[in-house]
Amino acid sequence: MIHLLEKVYRHPDFTKPDLEILFSRHTKISFKKNELILRKGQTANAYYIIEDGLIRSFVHDYQGNEITTGFNGKGEIAIEVASLFQRIPTMENMQALSDCVVWEMNFPAFQELFHSIPPLSEWGRAWMAYQLYLTKKRTTDMITESAAERYKNLMVEKPQIVREAPLKYIASFLGITDTSLSRIRKEIISQC
Repeated sequence: MIHLLEKVYRHPDFTKPDLEILFSRHTKISFKKNELILRKGQTANAYYIIEDGLIRSFVHDYQGNEITTGFNGKGEIAIEVASLFQRIPTMENMQALSDCVVWEMNFPAFQELFHSIPPLSEWGRAWMAYQLYLTKKRTTDMITESAAERYKNLMVEKPQIVREAPLKYIASFLGITDTSLSRIRKEIISQC
């Protein structure tokens, strides 16, 4: 646990006592495969640092189809930022794609620590800025890269997703059909 949380909360301003307090406020919990962690209409009340497993976020489009909006794997934070920090109902669903072990930080504890451990706000700002960069990059990549390029990048940047997520979720995340993804995968395999 300590190593995982040290990695996630890496920031030069944290002192050892800050980190000890911060780590002590996390609770180890588990989710079963396919369990819905957060449902559309609920207000998020925690975020989760993933020790083991894979979590996906998804919405339903105007025709009722599930569209995968994100994945979070080992060592990452699964969070619905808008709902958690704006205290509004979410539009997204969050689902465990495998049995998951996570470290939960509930909102009241985070708020308390945010005000009592000043480096937490700096860490949060840096983390949020990086997430904004990743969101902007994903948006731009969806427009400027081919589906094959997006899949190849996913293979390199997030191999856990390629190994563990069902193809239909990966295809949805990449903005393509299952059939197109199957063709792309065959082409990549034939090139190796």
